[in-house]
Amino acid sequence: MTGPTAAPHPIDATLPPGRLAVLAIQHVLTMYAGAVTVPLVLGAALHLAAGQTAYLVSSDLLVCGVITIIQCVGLGFVGVRLPIMMGVTFVAVGPGIAIASNPTLGLPGLFGASLVAGALGLFIAPLFSRVAWLFSSVVTGTAMLLIGVSLMGVAVTWIAGGTNGAAGDPVGMAIAVLVITSILLIARFGRGMVANIAVLLGVVIGFAAASAAGVVDLTRVGAAPWLRLVAPFHFGAPRFDPLGAASMTVVMLIAMVESSGMMFALSRIVERPLTAEGLARALRADALGALLGGLFNSLPYTSYSQNIAIVAMTGVRSRYVCAMAGVILIVLATVPKLAFLVTAIPTPVLGGAALVMFGMVAANGVRTLGQVDFGAGPKNLYVVALGLGVGLIPTADTHVFDRLPAAVAGFLHNGVMLGILTAVLVNFLLNGARQVAPGSR
Repeated sequence: MTGPTAAPHPIDATLPPGRLAVLAIQHVLTMYAGAVTVPLVLGAALHLAAGQTAYLVSSDLLVCGVITIIQCVGLGFVGVRLPIMMGVTFVAVGPGIAIASNPTLGLPGLFGASLVAGALGLFIAPLFSRVAWLFSSVVTGTAMLLIGVSLMGVAVTWIAGGTNGAAGDPVGMAIAVLVITSILLIARFGRGMVANIAVLLGVVIGFAAASAAGVVDLTRVGAAPWLRLVAPFHFGAPRFDPLGAASMTVVMLIAMVESSGMMFALSRIVERPLTAEGLARALRADALGALLGGLFNSLPYTSYSQNIAIVAMTGVRSRYVCAMAGVILIVLATVPKLAFLVTAIPTPVLGGAALVMFGMVAANGVRTLGQVDFGAGPKNLYVVALGLGVGLIPTADTHVFDRLPAAVAGFLHNGVMLGILTAVLVNFLLNGARQVAPGSR
């Protein structure tokens, strides 16, 4: 006779198909707006045609889905096997635009840099997991705060309509205010899934208002096909530039910093301790995401904090919910009409939503810094002060590094990378080699 079979951990639990699908859709709706922001910013900055930008959105959604499934289900020594959604990292925006703006590189140069970063990341991941103590709460909190603040300029430009030459248009700015107000009201009075998708619903309301105002062009949506597969190297064979590859590798390392903090937080929520090997598997998935991004016309990937919040709020810890969400993302990536619909959203609508989203990134940084002990002396204050101060130099004066060599200036103009590296170095200098895991004090 045998004893009763032990119940599986909630992380490994399977759910009825109907419930699984509904919960997965909730995850997709929560992260969708953030997932498509980076390709939209990239397309606008590079003045790409609507069709090219739409293809970038489809490519991004495809890799989002694939790497989410691998992260949740696992593929050999890749994937943390926790309920996590993966999306393209906002940190890649600045370096990505800088690389692709180079006429000798273009988008093929950008994707070539992502390929190199991903390949190197597969070897770096296990080493990185062993020095995770460098990225304690004071560093990860400073990083998140700096990322949010640095991206505010993009949101403000969108609100003003500056990307399409209609800067300061009162109608556009009024629509952006409507989007922000709608998000706040939904967050205040909404319940359950409605509250979780406040940003997306705000975009829908803003889009409806923009349509009523006659500033939405849906011609391309009607002409787009219903089905199109995303092909590798759509924009041409990859080009490899050492400086571009180094820049994107730093982006991937920063994404690993973000992922480390998110993974430790998630492991506490789902009550499964995260070991060094588990973190290494998670970071290998990040690296594989960068590799797949370079292959399928996208950028490096990281875990999304808003979906971690859903796990905490709903109490549903099954990793198969997020894996199902990955399947849905892959399906959405093959529907060009949806991608063109996203590109038809006026920039003030996106700006209103982006102001909230980027502000939430900064607010999460503040919340993380709330875990830091600032009462035992000024050491941690110096880390935050210099990390933010140095990181915001390029934002305060965009020409401060112009007289330096172009290769050096291109790196220093990325305030996020500059600030995070400063925070890491100052933290190591002042606090020493203390074995502190990300997310702890």
